[in-house]
Amino acid sequence: MFMFNKKLEMPSAATALPGRKDAIPTASQHFVNGRALKGPYPAGAETAIFGLGCFWGAERKFWELGDGIHVTAVGYAGGLTPNPTYEEVCSGRTGHNEVVLVVFDPKKISYEKLLKTFWESHNPTQGMRQGNDVGTQYRSGIYVSSPAQRKAAEASKAAYEKMIAAKGYGPITTEIIPAPVFYFGEDYHQQYLAKNPSGYCGLGGTGVSCPIGVGASA
Repeated sequence: MFMFNKKLEMPSAATALPGRKDAIPTASQHFVNGRALKGPYPAGAETAIFGLGCFWGAERKFWELGDGIHVTAVGYAGGLTPNPTYEEVCSGRTGHNEVVLVVFDPKKISYEKLLKTFWESHNPTQGMRQGNDVGTQYRSGIYVSSPAQRKAAEASKAAYEKMIAAKGYGPITTEIIPAPVFYFGEDYHQQYLAKNPSGYCGLGGTGVSCPIGVGASA
């Protein structure tokens, strides 16, 4: 029970794992569309980072949005340990969240459309878990890279909280903070459900539609 409880608490600088100086190896290309995973990305492209539970299923939600998505990648963000491994993140001793990096063309798909996908793809009221997946790495989070993204994220949270409250859900626990360093996850995690179509996906939404992103191209 002690170890279980520790996985629900963020580590301190004193208790976090030390990590490493060098980045862990990852894929060079996106398995689905063949584009360079780490860039360079096209001029005018924007980035968004979301945490919504196990990143295998979360990433698929975004690459399936179509032509406006340049690449997606899974990785770790929001913690203390530099260049963590998957096993270290799962230990609860890095503070990182499992997240998805979305590189998108704002002329083809809006950030609001990404937010709508984020809210509808998971239950944002569960704290340090998502369904049966329990731990700090499964917390709900939006990591913003500009004042415009923060404004849109906060507005979407307020709107969605009203909708789900009407269905009996509790307060949203999603953290909305400036985008921290994004560490790319290991090669085998990238686009995992495209490589393993029958693989595990623990995501489960509330079934409540999010009232934003209407009219956004996809």
